[in-house]
Amino acid sequence: MKSEPIWKAWFAKHGAKLLLFARQQARYPDDAEDLVQEAFVRIWRLYGHTGDVSPSLVYRAIRRLAIDWARSLDRRKIREEKVCSEFTFVDSFDRSLEKDERKKALLHAIERLPPEQKEVITLKIWSELTFDEIARTLDLSLNTVASRYRYALDKLKEWVPVSLEQGPYQKSPES
Repeated sequence: MKSEPIWKAWFAKHGAKLLLFARQQARYPDDAEDLVQEAFVRIWRLYGHTGDVSPSLVYRAIRRLAIDWARSLDRRKIREEKVCSEFTFVDSFDRSLEKDERKKALLHAIERLPPEQKEVITLKIWSELTFDEIARTLDLSLNTVASRYRYALDKLKEWVPVSLEQGPYQKSPES
């Protein structure tokens, strides 16, 4: 009969307490389990091979992650509010008359982006990944991912209104 892995026994002993702490630290209750999992995996990868992991290390990791996640959410909210207020094409997807033409114009503008910006935009908007998930997926720093996203949005802001006025397949003055 196989014995239970060390991590399972450790987590069975400490998991409920960690989750309670994470619920107090998380901005949203649904994030608590993710915080515990992320913190546990990070610490276990570093120190868990012996099974002698101090719960205080995981508590500290949960606290730090919660702070990072909250800051990330704040920055994301500010960026998204700014983008929504600046972009006229955001609400254009709700208009049925011009929907297809505007969609084509937006897709055409996205195709013009450099490949590294296009992949970040695609993962963020269509795959609905967080910047952290994109960074891990592309093996890039979080700052690099955020910068590529911001640069791509700046270009789209510049190109899409021109594309919408001229039509999706006509060249803009910058082309």
